Amino acid sequence: MEQPPGWTWQDRAEGSIPRGSALDPSVDPVDGVRAYPTAYLPDRLLLIESGDRRRRAVDPDLTYIAEAAESFGWQIEVGPADATAQADAASRTARPVRELGPGVPGLLRVRLSTPDVAGRGESPAPPDAWRVLQRARRISRSSMPRAGLEHVLSVDPVGLNPFTRTNPFTRTNPFTRTNPVRGAGPIGSDDYLEPGRGARQPVAWIGAAPIRSTAPKRGRRPVVAVLDTGCGEHPWLPGDIVTRGAELDGAPIGLTGDDDPERFPDLYGQLDGEIDAVAGHGTFIAGLIRQTAPDADILAIRVAGSLGVVDESVFLRALADVIELKRRNVRDPKAGRPIDVISLSLGYYHETPVDGQFSLTLYSLLRTARELGIVVVCSAGNDAIDRPSFPASLWAWEGADNGILPDDLAPLVSVGALNPSGRSVALFSNVGPWVRVYAPGALVVSTTPPFTGGAQAGTRSDFDELPRETVDPDDYRGGFSVWSGTSFAAPFVAGRIAAALGPELAKGGSPTRKSLRRTVDEVLAGLPNPVR
Repeated sequence: MEQPPGWTWQDRAEGSIPRGSALDPSVDPVDGVRAYPTAYLPDRLLLIESGDRRRRAVDPDLTYIAEAAESFGWQIEVGPADATAQADAASRTARPVRELGPGVPGLLRVRLSTPDVAGRGESPAPPDAWRVLQRARRISRSSMPRAGLEHVLSVDPVGLNPFTRTNPFTRTNPFTRTNPVRGAGPIGSDDYLEPGRGARQPVAWIGAAPIRSTAPKRGRRPVVAVLDTGCGEHPWLPGDIVTRGAELDGAPIGLTGDDDPERFPDLYGQLDGEIDAVAGHGTFIAGLIRQTAPDADILAIRVAGSLGVVDESVFLRALADVIELKRRNVRDPKAGRPIDVISLSLGYYHETPVDGQFSLTLYSLLRTARELGIVVVCSAGNDAIDRPSFPASLWAWEGADNGILPDDLAPLVSVGALNPSGRSVALFSNVGPWVRVYAPGALVVSTTPPFTGGAQAGTRSDFDELPRETVDPDDYRGGFSVWSGTSFAAPFVAGRIAAALGPELAKGGSPTRKSLRRTVDEVLAGLPNPVR
């Protein structure tokens, strides 16, 4: 199996450790804070910049966090969530950090650690950010809305979140199954994990590639930005259609390390008989946009590695940088990059999703994007529940208790998955009033990098110098596969919206807020409606 140059078993072992802990709402309860399970990094907190830009301004919330950590025997180190910023940990003060966008404050990362107590008796328990946050709330006698956990987001094809594993020993998502343990054979949502019923598997494409028209003479093509696992190589996705990665002020946006699931299909669990759970995820999404919007250009930004998980701060920074590319382009068409649609096939569940206790940073970023005329399309998630997920639920849906008011900006569209008939919602799909629309997302066909590995063909019997064998379930060298998840319903809708915007953009026009919302409404009205 191909591996990054110089990688050893140590690299594979370190990278295969699942990130995040499961939050237990019964631990350290605080009056007025009703918590729900989520996944978070236990040694980190995120703190929104206060806006006080004096060089030595003491942040009271940081003082509360430090006091709470010390009460458990832990210490803090304050650093920027953005590597270009600076902070002074020793005095628990922070110099100004880089804003995430106009009017969107920057973030500080507060790291918790166990002090070196060699020769001084028993060490404290490992740090737990949730306990520190709750105790800081007690000390401050407030909900501390500027402070929060650093959540773990996950990309969500069926087969990762939370129904299957990336290796045979553990799960990347700390949520347990919503249904009790069942007997042998696929039942319920697990049915989609069986090859032939929704799980990723090779398939042959025998038709022509999507036809792309000549470049417009006056205007431009629509652009869809995808923040996911990147995009691998495929004949449908050459460099003049897909831009792989981008820079802002000379610095790369998103991840650039060796843990690239679009290049290396089996970084972890090489002997488990299957390629990594999200290998090719971003390429599959790009192929769906290529099918639904052949004339669109795609900007592929990698924010997730082979385990399919994303640190919240990494996602926020990458999203902010992509939006900044658009903002600069609006000010000067020769600067930045034009972006018309952002497609997000990832998400998480916030522990305090109501009453203004959740961080508004993600909402503020998405609102900035929408103010700039970007339509945001989000997958609803594959947990077969109606609990609102983030960012899909960050809009003013009917009955919403998130404090978000209706607006006339470019829409945010949350998308659940339909079965192939288009007449019913896929059993794995999240549902609820916060899911605005449903689109094909089960057993859809799209592009994949030419991966091979994992399990081999079950039977081989060569004859007359002809290789003869059964289907190899992990041989994707044909370039196409079938897969399921709301991950793939979202880019279907994103592509449809981009295609609808194409004619006006090709003429050199720019949609107004009113016309943009009308176009999106028309696209959504044309999607299949499940029978109620």
